[in-house]
Amino acid sequence: MPCTEPSVNSLRETGDELADATVATLFERGEVGKFNALMRYVSTAGQDVPQGLPEVAREYLEVTGAPPAWVDWDEMERARLFFIDNNVHISTALSFASMPACYVVPHVAKLLSATHSLRYPSKRMAETGQFTVYLMRPDAFEAGSRFIPAAQKVRLLHASVRHHLRREGLWDVAALGTPICQEDLIGGQMMFSIQVLDALHRLGVHMSVEGAESYYYAWRVVGAMLGVDQRHVPKDLGEARHFSDLYMTRHMGPSTEGAELTRQLIDLYEEVVPGTFFDPVVSALIRHLIGDTCADWLEVPRTSWDTVVKAAPALLNVLETIEDRSPLGAWALDRLGHLTTLFELSSLTRGRVMHYAVPEHLKKDYGVSSAVPRTKRWTPPPAVVPF
Repeated sequence: MPCTEPSVNSLRETGDELADATVATLFERGEVGKFNALMRYVSTAGQDVPQGLPEVAREYLEVTGAPPAWVDWDEMERARLFFIDNNVHISTALSFASMPACYVVPHVAKLLSATHSLRYPSKRMAETGQFTVYLMRPDAFEAGSRFIPAAQKVRLLHASVRHHLRREGLWDVAALGTPICQEDLIGGQMMFSIQVLDALHRLGVHMSVEGAESYYYAWRVVGAMLGVDQRHVPKDLGEARHFSDLYMTRHMGPSTEGAELTRQLIDLYEEVVPGTFFDPVVSALIRHLIGDTCADWLEVPRTSWDTVVKAAPALLNVLETIEDRSPLGAWALDRLGHLTTLFELSSLTRGRVMHYAVPEHLKKDYGVSSAVPRTKRWTPPPAVVPF
């Protein structure tokens, strides 16, 4: 059933009952520190749960330790192959389209500012990149993989943010709804699926309908494992497009937090890019992928590279022609893409494994105030897609 304003409004009132109850119990019993210490050693699926782990956490891990029963594994394999074929493009889209799309939603930008110290933006990007790499490995849902424990921890991380913001009175629930509510969880799913596909299209990447559908399907599986109520999740690309457009036009707009997060994202990738000559490419890519209106809201600087970046589709067409006509060329480009993605991730993590710990506190200097004003929303003309 297509989503509507009233149906989406109801999604702002609910979080994730299972994860919220687990986190509440951990805090009530003073067991969060113990949980984090022991869970650092739970990094692969199927390993023994550490002795001494709080019982409520043990029960949570048992309930959430397997993918949904409805998963179509052939579809997931097609999604993995789609990722392998487009991994550099997908990494580019995640960094320069999906993350800025999060920042252009003011209450989401405020949440992200609250969750991570603004002084360490690489942590936020490293967690996102590592999570995606774990998901797209061939053994992602098998014993010994890292994806399932990562998903279990991220789900509790979301619940802990809800817990802190509500308990400390740092979130205006009446005006903004439950923090990281079901609407935002589904909206996030759209940012990492539909809006990635949109960015690939803007880059000129050749995609089959089947590949795009499989990639979206994989993120539906992710959403289920992160506590998203599947009764409200769009089932296909058409419904997902409708939800994504409705979500963005309901909430998008400028904010101080969004601009600050974007500035730090730009600074971060300018450090990753060797030398300084190509630094403006970062801003130019963001502006190209999210459009001038959103880029202006996020205070993305205009550069002399803005026009040059628009030639990216032509360059990608040449590379994809080589890939289509030469098996050896296809292998070489896929391998180069894999190595480039790993290089980017290693640059962000500095060789560390991100543990997705449950935060015991939200520091007040993260930018969350007791009064969260509504930001004036922008509504595009009919038939105009936000990005």
